[in-house]
Amino acid sequence: MNDTAYPDMNLQESILYRYAELLAECKIARLTGTRGSDEIYELQILDCIPSLEFLPESGSVIDVGSGGGLPGIVWAVYRPDLKITLLDSIRKKCEAVKTIIDDLEIQNVNVICSRSEEFSLYHREEFMLAGARAVSSAGITAELLSPLVKTGGRIITFKGEKIHEEISEVNDMWHKLGLSKPSLKFYGGESKCIVSWEKISKCPAMYPRRTGLAGTKKFWE
Repeated sequence: MNDTAYPDMNLQESILYRYAELLAECKIARLTGTRGSDEIYELQILDCIPSLEFLPESGSVIDVGSGGGLPGIVWAVYRPDLKITLLDSIRKKCEAVKTIIDDLEIQNVNVICSRSEEFSLYHREEFMLAGARAVSSAGITAELLSPLVKTGGRIITFKGEKIHEEISEVNDMWHKLGLSKPSLKFYGGESKCIVSWEKISKCPAMYPRRTGLAGTKKFWE
């Protein structure tokens, strides 16, 4: 794809706006709650841009619960030097995203259909960064992501106004997952933020626990 299709945009913006159009047109699966390419671009795709600063200098990263490919496709467009894995458990969504990636001619993305608990059993601590957007509470998300990341790497998640409540309920038990205390980067006011943790030691072998257990028996309780 070249930048002549959208003359008022640079190449990355052009690709991402085409991505918004493809999300809006998708008939295979419902990939986003937002309808219309303009709304998808403004409310969903541009919302992922603040996460770019957390990407590593090199290596592999993974977007867990990727759905329609956010934020992973945004990462891939701006960082073609990185290897990006999009992980989702819903096969229809994975097939739809593969079609979108082919249309956009993005070369550095791999789509895998699997639960994160199962995937991390065989891909333990392989990635420099794992991220998730609208997957679950901060504590549950941390348990799902930590087993995937190398020591020295990072995990991130996008959160809203309840983030302080979600962090306080964990009560500084992040070290049980090999993680630092979380840091918050607010953007667009105080209602949206990216939470990040450094991976300071190996995640204990008991994680990941079997599918669904993270949501019913909290690791910090």
